[in-house]
Amino acid sequence: MMQQCVMSLFVHANICWFACQYLSLHKNKIKGSEYTHLTKQLKETTMEQQEYLDNFEQQLTEHLIRILTSMELLDKQLLESPDITDKWDEVAQSYVTDAVKEIQQYPTVSLGWAMYLGMAVARLWDDDWEIYSKLPNIYEYIRDKRGFDYLDEVVRGDILGLKDKDFDHMEKVVQGCAQQVLDKIRHEQIEPQSPLAFHAYVKSVRTLYRIGAAVELKALGYKFEKIG
Repeated sequence: MMQQCVMSLFVHANICWFACQYLSLHKNKIKGSEYTHLTKQLKETTMEQQEYLDNFEQQLTEHLIRILTSMELLDKQLLESPDITDKWDEVAQSYVTDAVKEIQQYPTVSLGWAMYLGMAVARLWDDDWEIYSKLPNIYEYIRDKRGFDYLDEVVRGDILGLKDKDFDHMEKVVQGCAQQVLDKIRHEQIEPQSPLAFHAYVKSVRTLYRIGAAVELKALGYKFEKIG
């Protein structure tokens, strides 16, 4: 398990809106109707807000790519497959429902587990997508092996097959990326407890999901090649 990162009160002011008030958690669960309502509001944001969210996601992605390239885990590019990327839309609600419970005490878990999920989906895509693509919810399939708290260990050990130093190293990589995302959020001027703050959080976990998938695709030997 990732150890709790001690964050400044400013970071919590920008993040804990989600867990504490706006989504009105009941017994640590998000109402499906609330999630749907907030997601719908993304389409109703102003052009300026939408542009801000798109730029936020792009800058966050580019920042993480640079860091992971320096670690030789990426090669200046975000490797992607539509199959993997599109799966996020199917699992986002169930992931966020679980992850939001960790925001206050374990913010890097709330964010970083999305990166593990991306890695796992990429590996399952490579193993046998004909089978795994038919799962009702691939996130819940992974989570239910040992529960949300141990999703990191399930992905690193059971799915990716990492051991010893590699097992520990990947934990540090994911924790570092999650910390980078928190640092980025800290510098944003987003109104706490607002729909925009909600969407910034969702953009962040989506970015980490895609980054995780890219890291695993590179580890599996995939790369971009020019055709013709």
